[in-house]
Amino acid sequence: MSDKTVWVNFDTMEKFMVDVFKGIGVPEDDAKICAEILITSDKWGIDSHGTNRLKPIYYDRIKAGIQHPVTNFEIVKEGPTTAVVDGHDGMGHVIGKRSMGMAIEKAKKYGMGMVVVRNSTHYGIAGYFAKMAIDQGMIGITGTNARPSIAPTFGVENMLGTNPLTFGIPSDEEFPFLLDCATSISQRGKIEVYDKLGKTLPEGWVIDENGNTMTDATETLDALVKGKAALAPLGGIGEDTAGYKGYGYATVVEILSAALQSGSYLKMLLGIENGKRVPYHLGHFFIAIDISAFVELDEFKKTTGNILRELRNSKKAPGQERIYTAGEKEYLAWLERKDKGVPLNLELQNEIKTLIKELDLKGYNFPF
Repeated sequence: MSDKTVWVNFDTMEKFMVDVFKGIGVPEDDAKICAEILITSDKWGIDSHGTNRLKPIYYDRIKAGIQHPVTNFEIVKEGPTTAVVDGHDGMGHVIGKRSMGMAIEKAKKYGMGMVVVRNSTHYGIAGYFAKMAIDQGMIGITGTNARPSIAPTFGVENMLGTNPLTFGIPSDEEFPFLLDCATSISQRGKIEVYDKLGKTLPEGWVIDENGNTMTDATETLDALVKGKAALAPLGGIGEDTAGYKGYGYATVVEILSAALQSGSYLKMLLGIENGKRVPYHLGHFFIAIDISAFVELDEFKKTTGNILRELRNSKKAPGQERIYTAGEKEYLAWLERKDKGVPLNLELQNEIKTLIKELDLKGYNFPF
C-alpha cells in the first residue's frame, strides 16, 4: 500500500456503504446485503471487488439509470430442483443471494438445486455465493457472464466476459476450498486497481487490435471500453501456453449464464445501444449440492482436508517457502485485516468524500 493509504475498520465501512446504497434508493434490507457482499471482498483481501467498486460500478450506474435500486425478483419458471429467475436489472447482490438461497433450499430437499438468472447486474465476488453453500454443508458452484472483455484464441476482438467459474467445497480445516477466479488471466477490476495505483500491467494480460500486448493501465481501460483491446484468456495469447483452455471455460460460463434462461450473451452485454448506455442484462447460475446425499459430511470434509494438506506439504520449488490451496490466502488476508479494516488509497478516499457530499451523509469522521 502507498503512504497515502489509510485503514478504516470494517464495521464503519460497511455502515457507510449501507447508507450510500440507501441514499441512492436501495431499500434498507437490500442495502445491507449489497454492503455485506462488498465488505466480505475487502475482508478476504480482494480489493478489486469491495469498496473499490461502490461508486463506479453501483452508485454511478444507478444514477445513470442503467441499474434499478429496487429489485424486482421474479421467478418465471420453477421445478423441484430448478428455477429460472428474471432480475429485471435490479441489484445483482440481492438477486444472487436470493437465488443461491433457493438452490440451497432445493438441495436440502432433493440433494441438488440449480437456479439460473437473466437480466441481472454485477453481483460482486462470486465466492460469496459459493460460501453460502459451504456454510450449509454443501458444495456451491456459481458463474456469471459479463460485458465483453476476452478475445477468443487467435482473435483480438473482445467477445466474452471475464466469466468466473467458482467452486466452494467444505473441508475440516479452518478455511474451505474456495476457487473464485476469472477465466481471463486478469480481470477489469484488477486493471482498475493498477490504474489507481499508477502501476504498469504485466505483459500478456491484454492484447490490442493489432495483436500487441498493452501495459499502460489507463490506456488499457480506455481501449477496453472502446473495443480496441481485449483480455487474454487463462493460458495466455495463442495456443503455445494453452490459452484455448481459458477460452473454452469462458465459453462454458457464457452458455450456462445465457442459454438456460433465454438471456443475453456476448456483444448483447456491451451496455451500449445506439450510442447510449443501457442495462447490461447479465446472467448467472447457482448450483448447490448436498454432500450428505452422497456421503457423511464429516467423512467428506476429512478427505477434502487430507487432499489439501498433502498438496500444501508436497515438495516445494527452490526458493519457495510454502504452497497454498484455493481459499487459504483469503483466510490469511482476513487474519491480517480483521483488526485493521479496509485499505483506502487516495482515489478511494476522494470517491468517499464525493459520496458524503452528494448524499449529505452525516456522522462520518474518516481519517482523511
